[in-house]
Amino acid sequence: MRDIRTQDIDVVVLCGGLGTRLHGVVDDRPKPMIEINGKPFLDILIKYIAHYNFIRFILCTGYKGDFIRRYYENKNGRLKFFISEEKESLGTAGAIKNAEGFIKSDILLVVNGDSLCEIDVKDFLKFHVRKRAFISIVLTSIENPGDFGVVRLNRDQKIISYSEKVPISGNSLANAGIYFFNRKMLEEIPSGEKLSLEYDIFPRILDKGAYGYVTQKVLLDIGTPNRLEIAKDYLRETKR
Repeated sequence: MRDIRTQDIDVVVLCGGLGTRLHGVVDDRPKPMIEINGKPFLDILIKYIAHYNFIRFILCTGYKGDFIRRYYENKNGRLKFFISEEKESLGTAGAIKNAEGFIKSDILLVVNGDSLCEIDVKDFLKFHVRKRAFISIVLTSIENPGDFGVVRLNRDQKIISYSEKVPISGNSLANAGIYFFNRKMLEEIPSGEKLSLEYDIFPRILDKGAYGYVTQKVLLDIGTPNRLEIAKDYLRETKR
């Protein structure tokens, strides 16, 4: 752990989704650029991650990606931004593979650009290294998590099953959209294909060493009008 510094780890931010459930609410920009407290949600997410001294941010853009490019292409200062553009929708896994040319680090932090869970990212990194994990996923308890990936762990916090968006009642451990990947994870994703991390990749690589980092932190997700309003209220109250 002594030799692994957060400033040497690339952050891949998935910002390419269509945001179809928000059409009619926000139509002029990609979902991560929705303004909350006068600034884009993506700025709030990046500021939170940069607090842990991450520097290099690779923004995987798709739908209305020019909006993100125009905003970030001249923002390079202490933080460095790289734009990985999809010419057509590649899914969450395909977007990461498409960004491979920008990725320099042996470990990469991957985050969804439309959600925020304020964990201690350095502690999460220690967990990933201690477990010698191939991938590590942040998990949080959610009631009726039908719109999220649901995970089961063994006593060692190893993931033994992963099911995406299945009808489940009661509290379950859900994917919070924050991951550490070993670089070799990129070899598990074919080039040029539309692939989902959640549906196509995670279920078939569990035996390589996938672990769940459990937190009680709240998961903010701006993917629906109702969740967007909840996130706005929370971020206003906490002055993010």
